[in-house]
Amino acid sequence: MTSQVSSPAEQADGTDESAVGAQRKPVGAKDVRRLDRVIIRFAGDSGDGMQLTGDRFTSETASFGNDLSTLPNFPAEIRAPAGTLPGVSSFQLHFADHDILTPGDAPNVLVAMNPAALKANVGDLPRGAEIIVNTDEFTKRAMQKVGYDTSPLEDGSLDGYHLHPVPLTTLTVEALKDFDLSRKEAERSKNMFALGLLSWMYHRPTEGTEKFLKSKFAKKPGIAAANIAAYRAGWNFGETTEDFAVSYEVAPAATAFPPGTYRNISGNLALAYGLIAASRQADLPLFLGSYPITPASDILHELSRHKNFGVRTFQAEDEIAGIGAALGAAFGGSLAVTTTSGPGVALKSETIGLAVSLELPLLVVDIQRGGPSTGLPTKTEQADLLQAMYGRNGEAPVPVVAPRTPADCFDAALEAARIALTYRTPVFLLSDGYLANGSEPWRIPEQEELPDLAVRFAQGPNHTLDDGTEVFWPYKRDPQTLARPWAVPGTPGLEHRIGGIEKQDGTGNISYDPANHDFMVRTRQAKVDGIEVPDLEVDDPDGARTLVLGWGSTYGPITAAVRRIRKEGGRIAQAHLRHLNPFPANLGAVLKRYDKVVVPEMNLGQLATLVRAKYLVDAQSYNQVNGMPFKAEQLATVLKETIDG
Repeated sequence: MTSQVSSPAEQADGTDESAVGAQRKPVGAKDVRRLDRVIIRFAGDSGDGMQLTGDRFTSETASFGNDLSTLPNFPAEIRAPAGTLPGVSSFQLHFADHDILTPGDAPNVLVAMNPAALKANVGDLPRGAEIIVNTDEFTKRAMQKVGYDTSPLEDGSLDGYHLHPVPLTTLTVEALKDFDLSRKEAERSKNMFALGLLSWMYHRPTEGTEKFLKSKFAKKPGIAAANIAAYRAGWNFGETTEDFAVSYEVAPAATAFPPGTYRNISGNLALAYGLIAASRQADLPLFLGSYPITPASDILHELSRHKNFGVRTFQAEDEIAGIGAALGAAFGGSLAVTTTSGPGVALKSETIGLAVSLELPLLVVDIQRGGPSTGLPTKTEQADLLQAMYGRNGEAPVPVVAPRTPADCFDAALEAARIALTYRTPVFLLSDGYLANGSEPWRIPEQEELPDLAVRFAQGPNHTLDDGTEVFWPYKRDPQTLARPWAVPGTPGLEHRIGGIEKQDGTGNISYDPANHDFMVRTRQAKVDGIEVPDLEVDDPDGARTLVLGWGSTYGPITAAVRRIRKEGGRIAQAHLRHLNPFPANLGAVLKRYDKVVVPEMNLGQLATLVRAKYLVDAQSYNQVNGMPFKAEQLATVLKETIDG
């Protein structure tokens, strides 16, 4: 590549909201160009370590101070067939010197470890993008396996891109020739060679990765040393080869963040930390009853590491046992949580209904994925909203809270806990695979910034009978919240019945009385309807006539699309829902202010259906169910057409 070739950022497709500029400055024999953002995708076999490679590049980028957003994408199989299109695993990272919101629409740089990785991803690249390929894997058999009749490295099909053919495997094996490793063992380090090369190209720090490798392979120091050697060899190759005449700088995002201490965090990790913080703020032990399921399992893994915070994790034999144990822990006075994904929610539905009847606090964390049934376990979707709202027998209302970014999962967990503890009700927390596995910078809050979630358990009698006798009524309610008392088993004088059969108002005795059942059903609904949630905030600086309304993980693509439209002179308003049941009190008034309302969702229109039914507005759906998040350009086009129409 010569110094006259445009940089990756100059070839960018405008994925996010800023214009991109590049400046060159010579440093010795190599040029250094300054960019304001870059999108890189690592792709290879699911056994090539692409997720680890992307994660390490992300960690170093976060430590450098860039804003970033990631999109891991991998097969559902533990080890998909090697060299096949279904077996391709990728990791996309968008990093910048300013505030960004998405992992990017299209990569500026693709690292393809084999023909399958190239074929699966080349269609996403803008013309002029850089492609780094491992030429050692482009054998005739490997190419035929994915449908290449001729080598794409030689037939001119990649002429529109800047191709860098690099024998990654050969170079890695050569770099490790002095180590006591077989060729196969040495080849496994080729992802570290690639990471070193990309780290040189974009001036990423190296100390953190070397420290990580020493820690990861602490019991195998020879393997640690080999991986570090391969990593350094990749860096040195970039420094010395003539094929890479330019490296790139992306300055820290100094003005994008408020002052504070930051770390890179994924949605599942943020959610786990939020649950721990909630238990500490409530001064309650945290209990997780769970059954492993993609993409929720990492919450179980993480919480199991924190017994020092009073966390107890129970890996049950199935989904039903997991939520049953969690509900028992809630009855016993714990902050109780169960984690799952869509298929698990279906199995838990009867016990969620029981929690509604018992009126006990329980957090049901649903990390949504593609469905129905087993569906697409490693892909993302937002199609569990109606299941969370109505997926139980009888009238069983449950509040629903949805985070909007990976870091926001921390705050959403605290909010879900607040509602559950204050109103004595199960609460759904709807995240999804995109948020769960994606990551971004997160400002670690000070403890005084966290909400007070202190709980008062029932201590004694709360009702006086006509004859003056003082008794405990387990269903005598707080007049403001309609919450019933939380009576911990073993407290003298607070014995009471529990179970799924309808309770008598106040006493909690079994009741089959029709009027009582009508009253209890309406009271449970009124309790959820009366939950205090903040008013919906609307971003409308120009008096727009069109509103785009979103929820959950569509926040990033919607906001990026809105910024594009406004930059081009268009007028559009934006609002994003965190509380989906109950809706904010001002939502109806907000919707009626606009001539057009567009609701983008990764389902077939579930929020739009609820909005149309409740507020009688002609909300227009824009839907996608391909297992991937929206692209900003895609949404911007749709929204501009709506405005112009």
